[in-house]
Amino acid sequence: MYTIKVRSKFSSAHNLRGHKGKCEALHGHNWNVEVAVSSAEVDDMGMVLDFTELKKILNETTGDLDHKYLNEIEYFKEVNPTSENIARYVYEKILFKNPDLKISEVIVWETDTSSASYSA
Repeated sequence: MYTIKVRSKFSSAHNLRGHKGKCEALHGHNWNVEVAVSSAEVDDMGMVLDFTELKKILNETTGDLDHKYLNEIEYFKEVNPTSENIARYVYEKILFKNPDLKISEVIVWETDTSSASYSA
């Protein structure tokens, strides 16, 4: 199995409803998002997918989150904007627009040392 990965960044604010700690208050992060796409085969050039194309797909998705208050985005009005749920949001949004991609994992880094991932 071949796997390629790209990263993107965005900055946003959120608060975690019902947290009972510091994260219940409005605060922000400089998020890092990594998406991995896998394939059993490569194309005639020896690629799963051109990195440039995958970066474009990821940047379009994270661009919708950049400099936003996540709790006001329709998806997160009902779903708490945790790192776990942001990873799922990115996964689902990319897959919706690119149903032929075999996304193996989306990882969302909230800090340099804390991340959450989603895979189906």
